[in-house]
Amino acid sequence: MTLSTSMSIPANLRFNSSCADICVNFKRGSATVMYKNSNKVYRYFNVSRRAILNFIMQPNMSVGFWINQNLLNAKRVECFS
Repeated sequence: MTLSTSMSIPANLRFNSSCADICVNFKRGSATVMYKNSNKVYRYFNVSRRAILNFIMQPNMSVGFWINQNLLNAKRVECFS
């Protein structure tokens, strides 16, 4: 399944043991993640645009690290499943 939407940048070419697919949207400040252990799609809003840009520009960055730091542990981020 591909989570791509208009203005989103898919990052599914990166390997991660827990993330099946991830798309980030710089314009909206959002990220959409599908985890391998779940059939649910999680949408995160109020994601730092600086973090999104850093994720896009650093292809060797760990997906798990980025998700933990900028989605799961960020106080301002809202999650909807």
